[in-house]
Amino acid sequence: MPGDHLLAGIGDEAAVDLPGQLAAIERIGFGGIELRNVDGAALGDLDEQRFRRLRAAVRDAGLAVPCLASRIGNWARPVTAPFTDDLRELEVLAARAAELGTRYVRIMSYPNDGLPEAEWRERVLDRVARLAQRADELNVVLLHENCAGWAGRDAGRMLRMLAEAGASLRLLFDTGNGIEHGYDACALLGQVVAHVAHVHVKDAVGSAGNATYVLPGTGSARVADCLRLLRDSGYSGALSLEPHLSARPHDGVVAGESAADRFVEAGRSLEGLLRDSMPCAATRIAGSSGRA
Repeated sequence: MPGDHLLAGIGDEAAVDLPGQLAAIERIGFGGIELRNVDGAALGDLDEQRFRRLRAAVRDAGLAVPCLASRIGNWARPVTAPFTDDLRELEVLAARAAELGTRYVRIMSYPNDGLPEAEWRERVLDRVARLAQRADELNVVLLHENCAGWAGRDAGRMLRMLAEAGASLRLLFDTGNGIEHGYDACALLGQVVAHVAHVHVKDAVGSAGNATYVLPGTGSARVADCLRLLRDSGYSGALSLEPHLSARPHDGVVAGESAADRFVEAGRSLEGLLRDSMPCAATRIAGSSGRA
């Protein structure tokens, strides 16, 4: 990959508590931490005192924050769930994003809940467009992940959603989600790569609904091919490790005693993968430079 790239990791994949998350990132030597859950609470649910402590600790550690994870439109919030919950979380995370030095907030596109296909589609498009409009007002950019929801695994749906939502919606590409959800993620990436502003790295073997997560580069997700495709497209944003080796939030599995060691091992595998397939890549910087 030409240029410089921030290597980061989603902290709660390594530890439940913030000190453990920061320590794992430091062990690998990555320059950033992506925030999702801290001490068992979602980032948007932390009270102001706990958030101030988090912000100070991240700054003291010298880490960039490339993206904030939200629960907006994810597996826990189908399209029939109250939209006010998503708007409220967006308000909180937009303010926290500004304090943490990022403009990116991860969302998904609402799993169905028994609605006819056409109604599901229209509700999703309406909600995401309204969220993007509010994001624009709040000076943040929403990043839709290829995971749960109406547009989670279909490039055509992603492109339609982008067209209707406008500039405050971009894409987050996860290299490993295709195995769990039953599609070729690398092929999907080829259709949407120009719209990708952030990347999650994981790998897996198995089949839809029966994935086993493995070290990056050792599974069936074609991680190296995805990274080359991103390189060739001119992608210059962060690569954020989300290995799912020990922690899998969608399954209710939190980081246990060995999670930090597995997380560090996955980070080493990612670094090796970058060295082997992209020897000219510069893989550590102090901040992120993805397409805004």
